[in-house]
Amino acid sequence: MDELAPTADDNLRTATARLNFLTLDPVEPRDVRPPILASWVRSQHWKLPPDRIQLPYVADPDLDLPLTRSAGPVLRKLHENLDGQPISVILTDRSGLVLQRLTADAGLARHLDKVYLAPGFSYAEEFAGTNGIGTALEGGGPMHVFGHEHYAEDLEDLACAGVPIKHPLNGKTIGAIDLTCWRKDAGSLLMALAKTTAENIRAALLKDSSTRELTLLETYLQRSRRLGDLVIAIDEDLLLMNAKARQSLDTDDQRAVLGYASEILGSGATEAILTELPSGSWVRITCRPVGGRPGAGIVQVSPQSTGVGLRSPASGHRPPPRPVLPGLVGRSAPWLGSSREADNACRAGQWVVLTGERGVGKAALARAAHRQNKAGLFHLVDAARDGFAAELEAELADDSVQTLVVRHVEALDPAGAAGLAEALYGVLERRPAEPPWVVLTLTGEAQYLGELLTLFPLTVEVPPLRHHIEDVRELVPYFLEQLSHGELTCAPDTMQQLLRSAWPGNTAELCQVLQQVVVRRRRAGVIVPADLPARTQAVSRRSLSQLEALERDAIIRSLIANDGHKGRAAKSLGMSRATIYRKIHDYGIQPP
Repeated sequence: MDELAPTADDNLRTATARLNFLTLDPVEPRDVRPPILASWVRSQHWKLPPDRIQLPYVADPDLDLPLTRSAGPVLRKLHENLDGQPISVILTDRSGLVLQRLTADAGLARHLDKVYLAPGFSYAEEFAGTNGIGTALEGGGPMHVFGHEHYAEDLEDLACAGVPIKHPLNGKTIGAIDLTCWRKDAGSLLMALAKTTAENIRAALLKDSSTRELTLLETYLQRSRRLGDLVIAIDEDLLLMNAKARQSLDTDDQRAVLGYASEILGSGATEAILTELPSGSWVRITCRPVGGRPGAGIVQVSPQSTGVGLRSPASGHRPPPRPVLPGLVGRSAPWLGSSREADNACRAGQWVVLTGERGVGKAALARAAHRQNKAGLFHLVDAARDGFAAELEAELADDSVQTLVVRHVEALDPAGAAGLAEALYGVLERRPAEPPWVVLTLTGEAQYLGELLTLFPLTVEVPPLRHHIEDVRELVPYFLEQLSHGELTCAPDTMQQLLRSAWPGNTAELCQVLQQVVVRRRRAGVIVPADLPARTQAVSRRSLSQLEALERDAIIRSLIANDGHKGRAAKSLGMSRATIYRKIHDYGIQPP
């Protein structure tokens, strides 16, 4: 079964085994392959919903990578040779993020769009469950997944063969190639073709590897063998660290060292610096450029016994600030992109409109940009409040105000929008040399802002939390530190639960949920899934009536009380097993 496409009988046995697994009934080992069963167990451990696909999305993934450049010709040639066959060729990065998809069959392309197997979405196993891409990357080797072997039922009509792509110089996984087709069209050559494609990409990477990269690798190996110091090699697509560096530097220290090294190598400087790392240890950092490319070279880190009497690095040699703007949390590409645009606008004094859903952090972004670039006062007025016009006039008359944020401008009627525009023209005439930085925040569509918007040449869209869901990992401890003063932490399975929520209220809703936990449930220790409000343990497909919401919450509480056992939960509620399964599906409940 590892080399041949499954028969109809195989598919039936697998479908039965999957149903038994999901309903906690016994699964016969002969009915499902061991790697698939192991992946099902991991998917269940991550509490993924088996009845739908929910994936994180990156709006603008970085495609200027050695992997995409080398793989491009290989994939295009394969796509041409397939000549309209219903097979999709998919390239991902090492995390399972889809970078490229080539599909000649329109029907297959529409289906893949429907299940989000498209550029920008992550098919890592922790998000998509058992699938050719994520399971191959998780296991580190070739993997094919047919039909009902997929954990998510949305994928059961597909067959896919995934193979990790290894870097030809250091052997590390840098991506994956996946061939996906309809389950009925799957053949025994699908995996062989995927393996051949992965090897061709690896060969192309080796061919494209420049003399500089080979020289860097050779120098790194020589230094690592010869020196007792911590040695790191840096290049555009290469980061190597010897065992001593990995063991001696924790994550924060590594980030600091790489920040110093990138700046030193980028500037072409050769002078060693002495600095204190976040852990408190002192080190000497020496950088040697290799290959003549700015930013590429060998970094040697020598521990020092004390910082007393040592020269600290110059002010220019500081690790990149974290977060990018003061008071902000999150390092995902969409969030950092919005942050940089707001920061640049503030630095240039360019008036800007921040647009996005409620609760995404538009006002927080403006405040952080102000803190980064301005020394004067930051004031905020709300266009949706009574007395807005008088409050605005008072704020604009105060010359000490350097940043003014006008919230909810979508609430303005034509007269209000015209009045705001007139007031802003007035402040430009009165303070032509140093006008305040003005920011409008806009939620949804606004009908009457035409003339007003001529004063604001730039619009920055702030992404909803579901588009940078990975930042929840940093937002949760940040909020808990504020709410409980460091007395409360989040268990891993609770974090997974929070990562799976759609968060229609965005970052503000996440903060409110954690505040509710602190007020009503727990003020110290570790937050477990049962501490979370019921609404975070279900993703409803529709608006629920009050009665339906009460029933949903009762089912969730019963599942928690019965350790996730659906049969016992159904019995305690006076339901049949079939009824509770149907309601779990209808309400989008994610059992504990």
